[in-house]
Amino acid sequence: MATAKDTVWGMSPDRAMARQLAVRDIPALVYDAVNLEGVAMTLPEVQTLLDGITVGGHKISDQNMALNQAAAWKYLFSLVAEDQFTFSKDVALSIHNIAGAEEALEWGAFRTGNVTISGSEYEPPSSRELDNVWAEIELEIAGCNDVYDLAITAFLRMARAQFFWDVNKRMGRFMMNGILLSHGFPIINVPAKRQKEFNQLMLDFYATADMTGMNKFLRSCLNGKIIDNFKPDQLNG
Repeated sequence: MATAKDTVWGMSPDRAMARQLAVRDIPALVYDAVNLEGVAMTLPEVQTLLDGITVGGHKISDQNMALNQAAAWKYLFSLVAEDQFTFSKDVALSIHNIAGAEEALEWGAFRTGNVTISGSEYEPPSSRELDNVWAEIELEIAGCNDVYDLAITAFLRMARAQFFWDVNKRMGRFMMNGILLSHGFPIINVPAKRQKEFNQLMLDFYATADMTGMNKFLRSCLNGKIIDNFKPDQLNG
């Protein structure tokens, strides 16, 4: 994967710090992800579940979604730590094999039939086109000079193509954040409290393929104090 830089905030890469900040946020990452999918779990419930204790009042499938999300994050961290992460079909399938287990119709593989997107008239490509669409995305992101444009483009194009029977937006965000971590930059996490804004902007994007609104939104999810951690004066201080 070509080296891309942050051309907007002037951050310098620091892989160790980017990974450490993400690792310590696993409970919040899982909490936000499951709530964005409509699973109403509190952060303490997620923390309890990740500690290995079953939480009452929730379906087993919802608890499995949370556990799979945590396991997929840990796997992604290991890929980055071992320099094994690439934006490739094989890596995406290996992550989906964890994130989509028991939730998607089939996990660890591209879908073999057609799908629709709830609330949108846009029709994703047929299953026969998916390999070609993936190759197009690889070419498109190779032309991005800004690391966040690169990562966000990967997420959005994956989400619009709907490569899998399910877990598509979450998979796109895993690959987006894998790109950021492997380049040494802080991840993007969409807070559950911004669910309505996220969903509406995604529907707009599905309809138009214009990434401008979602790019701005996703960048706004970055905490300014975290950005400051990666500024050269902070890194050298």
